[in-house]
Amino acid sequence: METPDTGDITPDIKPDRERRRQDQQDYVLRTIEERGVRLIRLWFTDVLGRHKSVAISPAELETVLDEGLQFDGSAIDGFSRIQESDVLARPDPSTFELLPWADPAEPSGTIFCDITNLDGTSFEGDPRQVLRRNVDRARTVGFEMFCAPEVEFFYFADSSPVPTTLDRASYFDLTTTDVASDLRKQTLHMLEALSIPVEYSFHEDGPSQHEIDLQYTDALSMADSVMTLRLAVKKIAMDRGVYATFMPKPLNGVQGSGMHTHLSLFRDGENAFHDPTAADGLSDTARSFIAGLLRHAREITAVTNQLVNSYKRINEGYEAPRYVSWARNNRSALVRVPITKPGKVDSTRIEYRAPDPACNPYLAFSVLLAAGLRGIEDHLELPAEATMNLYDLSRDEQRGMGVASLPHNLEEALDEMEASELVRETLGDHIFEWFLRNKRSEWNEYQRQVTPFELETYLPNW
Repeated sequence: METPDTGDITPDIKPDRERRRQDQQDYVLRTIEERGVRLIRLWFTDVLGRHKSVAISPAELETVLDEGLQFDGSAIDGFSRIQESDVLARPDPSTFELLPWADPAEPSGTIFCDITNLDGTSFEGDPRQVLRRNVDRARTVGFEMFCAPEVEFFYFADSSPVPTTLDRASYFDLTTTDVASDLRKQTLHMLEALSIPVEYSFHEDGPSQHEIDLQYTDALSMADSVMTLRLAVKKIAMDRGVYATFMPKPLNGVQGSGMHTHLSLFRDGENAFHDPTAADGLSDTARSFIAGLLRHAREITAVTNQLVNSYKRINEGYEAPRYVSWARNNRSALVRVPITKPGKVDSTRIEYRAPDPACNPYLAFSVLLAAGLRGIEDHLELPAEATMNLYDLSRDEQRGMGVASLPHNLEEALDEMEASELVRETLGDHIFEWFLRNKRSEWNEYQRQVTPFELETYLPNW
């Protein structure tokens, strides 16, 4: 697969994209005037996936849509260096929404932005541009990736270092006094108002733990939706005087929060993962895509699981995947192939179970897409299915089967990432090098901390 330059858009994509953008821009300006919108919030993310925002008046929007909003990129983590600091926020009019939590007397809107250099070329430090570039690369070989994440999170009484849960419920539980159920209901209404369709929502296995599953859409739209979901969940919780967190493992002794992500490729409107002539319905494209994910799983884990805390979830021994394997209906595997419903070939998909909800979704979806496409490009063969519970096997038995482990901690994950040509190419040198520096610093700081476990275990006895 030939890789286009970072800032390029292939000729067959660019004109169509520009026509759509003009139509969308006209719609946004008309809507703002008709609805009396008083404020527009421009949204983007830093490299770690933290939400950023700047507000402008409607009078400025048409100019900003045409020319972008200039700001100092050196003030944003992972963006520009001081000597090359200024960048442009270019609103993507297709993402415009009215903010449902704004004061009705002063309507507000929001638009996600791409970040560009002053000359209009794609800025290498923008995660959204990274995903757009990888999506465009997939289109050049005829594919579009759709995804649907299952986003887990906890509600706590506050943000103190000693978490206090709001309930003692478990999987699918419904309790009449469950304040969190009302929080989740309000969040679903908010997401619906923001044009983000939800497929399922329920209480998860841990106390005060919940899950919201988003409906399938293209990767770029879904990354925007994940960012909006995280903001909406936290906003509703804050309004009710409680705290929501997407930290992967906030509690000892119970499962952590994951973001299992369902993936499929479409070509010419057809599900490229489905083959009606195959006994299991999986096409060769799907098999090679899975093989690519497995081949590159260890080196992409630093991106899908970017916190020191992420590895407390992966190594906990609940449903988080620890081993590089695949299976049709085995939740100890890293890649699961859900059973396709009869007559619904478009539901043929795979589920990648490692990511957690603290990842940057733009970067996570980028490396998942790139790893799968590399498998297709290299015609990788799918290894044998893991039909047994891998947690029940000894490490020697796992090695004998050729089953590798995911990295055990952030340092090991960064070592794998640093040696990866695929991750460097996918993220670009700018983000790749900054991410490694930032996360090495996080790991080193963590290593210097004396934890409560050490004090409780060693102080009385040594």
